[in-house]
Amino acid sequence: MPRGKIDAQPAYVLHTYPFRETSLIVEAFTRDYGRIALLARGARRPRSAMRGLLMGFQPLEIGWAGKGEVLTLMKIDWQGGQALLVGHALFCGYYLNELLLHLLPREDAHQKLFERYAEMLQRLAGYYDGRVEEADLRCFEKALLQELGYGLTLDVDQAGRAVEPEAQYTYEIEHGPRRVEQATQDAQVYSGRSLLDLAAENFSMARSRTESKLLMRSLMAHYLGGVELETRKIFRELQEL
Repeated sequence: MPRGKIDAQPAYVLHTYPFRETSLIVEAFTRDYGRIALLARGARRPRSAMRGLLMGFQPLEIGWAGKGEVLTLMKIDWQGGQALLVGHALFCGYYLNELLLHLLPREDAHQKLFERYAEMLQRLAGYYDGRVEEADLRCFEKALLQELGYGLTLDVDQAGRAVEPEAQYTYEIEHGPRRVEQATQDAQVYSGRSLLDLAAENFSMARSRTESKLLMRSLMAHYLGGVELETRKIFRELQEL
C-alpha cells in the first residue's frame, strides 16, 4: 500500500459508497498505484468541495495521506477534456468499471491498462448517439486479460499447429484452442477465422464479432469466479422487457 503522502496522482473513480453519515469510500483506479480505496471525509455534505468532483469516467488528479487498507483523500482536481457518456456508452462505461473492480488486485499498478482505459473512455464519449462498437469492448477485455497475465493464445492450437481459418476449435481456458472434427452438443465451437480475427482485433465479419463475444464472455465468467456483474444482470432484464 502506498504510504505517507501522495499528491497529483492521475486517477478515475470506479465506484463510491456511503460511509457513516457524511463520508464516502471511493474505489479509485490510479496510474501509478493501481486500484486503491480512499476515505472522502464529509463528501456527502451539501457544501463539500469534493461532492461534485467524485464522478465516474472523469480524469482527476488526487492526493491522499495515511497508511493501511483505506487511505484518506486529501485533494481532488478535475482535469477536464472528457465529455459525459450517454446511452449505451454510459452502460458500457459501468461495465468496464465493474471489470476493473472485480479483476484488478489492490495496489497493483498497471500503467498501460490505465492509459487504455482513458483511451476507451474517450472512444465511448465519441459515440454521441450512445451506440457503441462491440469491437471496442472486445479489445479492452483482451487488453485487460493480457495485463493481468491471462493473455490469450489464439493463433496456435494446443498441438502447436497454426490455427486454420476453415477449421473448428473449442477453447480451453489457460490451454488455448483445441481442434475438433465434430463438436459435441454441449461444446462451444469457434471457427479458426474468428480466433485469428480476435488475435488481429479485426471484427469486420459478423461471425467473428459473435464468436469473439461468446469467447470473451466465457473467459470473463471464469476469471470473475462466479461473480455476476450488475451491468450484465440489468442488460439481461432490459432484453426481457
